[in-house]
Amino acid sequence: MKRAVIALVSVALMFGQNSKQNSKQKAAPEDQSRITVDVTRVNLLYTVTDKKGRFVSNLTKDDFEIIENKKPQKILEFTAETDLPLRLAILIDTSNSIRDRFRFIQEAATDFVTTVMRPGKDRAIVVSFDTSPELVADLTDDSVAITKAIRDLRPGGGTALYDAIFFSCRDVLMKDQPRDKFRRALVVLSDGDDNQSRWTREQALEMAHKADAVIYTISTNITHLETSGDKVLKRYAEETGGMAFFPFKAEDMGQSFENIANELRHQYNVFYRPEPLRTDGLYHPVDIRVKDRKEFSVRARHGYYAPTLP
Repeated sequence: MKRAVIALVSVALMFGQNSKQNSKQKAAPEDQSRITVDVTRVNLLYTVTDKKGRFVSNLTKDDFEIIENKKPQKILEFTAETDLPLRLAILIDTSNSIRDRFRFIQEAATDFVTTVMRPGKDRAIVVSFDTSPELVADLTDDSVAITKAIRDLRPGGGTALYDAIFFSCRDVLMKDQPRDKFRRALVVLSDGDDNQSRWTREQALEMAHKADAVIYTISTNITHLETSGDKVLKRYAEETGGMAFFPFKAEDMGQSFENIANELRHQYNVFYRPEPLRTDGLYHPVDIRVKDRKEFSVRARHGYYAPTLP
């Protein structure tokens, strides 16, 4: 199954407490939040590759079929998106466990920012996380400010990965409207071994779905042995339609960033109106396929959370 992104017609977001720029952000599970969403159509942003992993960018609307709740859906709009503005959240693990690889992480991340971001069009934030997430660069199109924030980071402390994902989605990406006009992505550099978060792994994943955010993960584990943290990173990527990268050496992280940059420029975008439209607040699986072309793979979000009417 492939996952979907919701196009929102109107969104009202109420959070218990606003974030403060350049200060420690600790999101507590007991915080009250309410999200009210009116949805008349669903937006699918996705990538198609062949068996060799090469991007397929010459398909048309008639090449795809969408299935929701076992029922075919009618595609209302279709575009090949190569120029959609980016909204990026760069999440960097600054815990003690990655200290020996930190210089390579910083270099690869700054190269990615200068290569991908287009002034006046793309915007990004930088969130570091050890014992808690910290917004070190708020949403901006200033690549110089972003790279400086990354270079100024210093490692130390535990790992609050889930809190960092939850905070980035709820307190930043979800507030940048209209959602269907941007491509939202989280780029996470971590070993995936969370030991400090107050939000759970599933709560963080649900918030990523609600923010229409794709998660790309780059593992900082270079032991060549799969860890429980690697499995977490892989699941976040698969569940949101992103990719997980596992560099063999710290020096190879730049290639992982380059692969992410290429993917962000080779995607399709479709809209459809769910039939029937449900307002039950539940997660609804969606599958998008290339008709009669089994050699092509579609990577997208696997579903969406329906709204709950007040």
